[in-house]
Amino acid sequence: MSAETMSIGPKSIGDVMLKVENISLSFGGVKALTDISFSIREREILAIIGPNGAGKSSMLNCINGFYHPQQGTITFKGQPRKQMRPYEAASQGIARTFQNIALFKGMSTLDNIMTGRLLKMKSGLIASAIYKGPAEREQVQHREFCEKIIDFLEIEAIRKVPVGRLPYGLQKRVELGRALAAEPTLLLLDEPMAGMNLEEKQDMCRFILDVNDEFGTTICLIEHDMGVVMDISDRVVVLDYGRKIGDGTPDEIKNNKDVIDAYLGVQH
Repeated sequence: MSAETMSIGPKSIGDVMLKVENISLSFGGVKALTDISFSIREREILAIIGPNGAGKSSMLNCINGFYHPQQGTITFKGQPRKQMRPYEAASQGIARTFQNIALFKGMSTLDNIMTGRLLKMKSGLIASAIYKGPAEREQVQHREFCEKIIDFLEIEAIRKVPVGRLPYGLQKRVELGRALAAEPTLLLLDEPMAGMNLEEKQDMCRFILDVNDEFGTTICLIEHDMGVVMDISDRVVVLDYGRKIGDGTPDEIKNNKDVIDAYLGVQH
């Protein structure tokens, strides 16, 4: 990783990086989100949890510009943005993985991760076509950067393998690598451990914690595994039927009666 993304010393939660204020989103007569507000602080790991259909993925889609809410404002690094397009979010430092893997199945692991560097490339179309001089040097630099990500994620053995031939857990790791290639300051992870076995989940948890700790990357993730959420999160936001019913530390959420009743199970 570049020097700009490295951090030194123990983790410390910083100022508010992203603020969601009174966000409401509807599709026709269906309300996906209703008056949602929360914040994400620098270097924090924030988990968004809730039952299926609670609006979790819709919230991530609003943050990185796939959906445009009818009401409310999202402020990123002090800049209020009622509507943000995905390419603007990416250029400002917001990277995303998806609930359903979105990789180029016929391309190798390395080439998939290289696509995460596209916004960092400066060479024009003609220079890239000639592939000599500055364009070649730039390509080599970006490839070296991606090789460091491959080493970090411990996927050296599959760097030249087409991702369509990889098992599901490794494909999820490649998708994480592509997101990291963009050098995000805010990383959005939509169910990064869905469908994984226990060993794969343990590996992914380790990588997420290392990304947060070593690079100082702020992380917002959606996850259904409550053991994972309570172990790695600094704070948890709980949604239910498109409304926020909880916001606090893992311990506070464990003891929140509304959350227990709606999501974790009614106590008897």
